[in-house]
Amino acid sequence: MKILIGMSGGVDSSTVARMLKEQGHEIIGATMSIWDKSTKFNGDIKADSCFSPHEAEDVETARQICAELDIPYYVIDCSARYKQMVLDNFKQEYKAGRTPNPCVMCNSYIKFSALPEEARAQGIEFDKFATGHYAQIVFNPQSGRYEIRRGVDHTKDQSYFLYRLNQEQLARVIMPLGAYTKAEVRKIAQGYGLAVADKPDSQDFYSGDINDILQNEPQIGNFVTTDGRVLGQHTGIWNYTIGQRRGMGIAAERPLYVLGFNKDKNEVIVGFEEECERSGLVAENWCWSALEGLDEPLECEAKIRSSQQPTAVKVTPLADGKIEVKFYNRQKAVAPGQSVVLYRDDTVLGGGIISSSL
Repeated sequence: MKILIGMSGGVDSSTVARMLKEQGHEIIGATMSIWDKSTKFNGDIKADSCFSPHEAEDVETARQICAELDIPYYVIDCSARYKQMVLDNFKQEYKAGRTPNPCVMCNSYIKFSALPEEARAQGIEFDKFATGHYAQIVFNPQSGRYEIRRGVDHTKDQSYFLYRLNQEQLARVIMPLGAYTKAEVRKIAQGYGLAVADKPDSQDFYSGDINDILQNEPQIGNFVTTDGRVLGQHTGIWNYTIGQRRGMGIAAERPLYVLGFNKDKNEVIVGFEEECERSGLVAENWCWSALEGLDEPLECEAKIRSSQQPTAVKVTPLADGKIEVKFYNRQKAVAPGQSVVLYRDDTVLGGGIISSSL
């Protein structure tokens, strides 16, 4: 089989390339170029991330790995589509007082769409597209649908970020590392003699100041309590996220947390930890994986952030196409703009974008 591998220059994709070649497949390496050179980077020069000014270093590392494996290598320019689909969305969401998840958008529109599409447009032929994600793609013959399942290493599981992949995308994808723990992958990489076996993982979407991307002028507003008391001033609601505790510079008898925003008044609403808890949420813009859709109430589990363990919920479809998710155990920091992903056991049922909390 001819397989295109998304190469990041890290241990995971490099191990996948060596693993699949050893299995006898014809392998092609490709790295997506997404860095916008007009971005004024104000971060730690040593820090690494997915959207990074150090992209050229990762490209060179991936090129060296492919040379060692004696496989062809290409750099695919996806920067224009990345700017349109990920960065512009990022800006719009923050300005609207919402907290976007750029990794979810990148996987759906860039990594599993623009990259393979642009590769084919350049005449690169392949049967499947492989990545180093810690998740599993399984075809269920009973439902006739491809399903996303959590990786066996739940501490590294990336299924939360993949829920927006459609059936056509899932049919073409291979994720070999979903059956391994991170420690096992590093050990395999060491056995292969890969130079990146001990390379640290990339951290977050962007390691600089988000204002490098937003390019907003300071906009003075107030920190207020839920009863309207003014506690201080801020320079823009986009500098804060729901659940945030540090960086506000407000004195209080107990630590304060960001509870929400009043965009029209340019206010950041703050309160104590117990005020962060919510009984549920409403979400829109749903994508379905193991299910074709939802037309009646369903009990399952959900995650509202990638790092948490799934929690028991009851989901109910609403008349306007949105879905209500009620928690059996109240949850903190339910942030509009983020994703809620539904699970049954380790299988992703679907997910949507949080529009409001309850």
